[in-house]
Amino acid sequence: MSLLERVVHIDQTKAWYGEIPIQSRYTVGIAGERFFREIKDNGRLWGTRCPHCDLIYVPPRLYCERCFAHLEEWVEVPTTGRVHTFTVVHLDLDGNPLPEPRIVAFIQIDGTDGGLVHDLGEVDPEDVCIGMCVEAVFKDPAERRGSITDIRYFRPVR
Repeated sequence: MSLLERVVHIDQTKAWYGEIPIQSRYTVGIAGERFFREIKDNGRLWGTRCPHCDLIYVPPRLYCERCFAHLEEWVEVPTTGRVHTFTVVHLDLDGNPLPEPRIVAFIQIDGTDGGLVHDLGEVDPEDVCIGMCVEAVFKDPAERRGSITDIRYFRPVR
């Protein structure tokens, strides 16, 4: 299939197996740097608030997506939230069965207009439900590296 042909059925798509020899560098930006540093150093979540729209963004942004205002007010937000949606993953990216299912959810952070996609832990897949209250479980401070994986997972609030 050439680049000019249009895919109209899923069975026409192609996959690239192996490695693509590309190197790149991704930075989390100013807002991401502060967000991840707060997780790493203090085990806390922060967002940015729009003074015009009164939205609190998690993850934080520097500009409001609704009114384009520059966001300068940083607010600490709870480490709790609710499961907005979820999926149970049984296969890895290569199609191999996982040793045990992995639950990935979008967590709406309490008191904010945003959330995080992350793993759920300490819960069986059949017990997960939309609206379930969860809380972040952070790695020990010595293990944190300044990334989203510094949150081990979210678990049900007991």
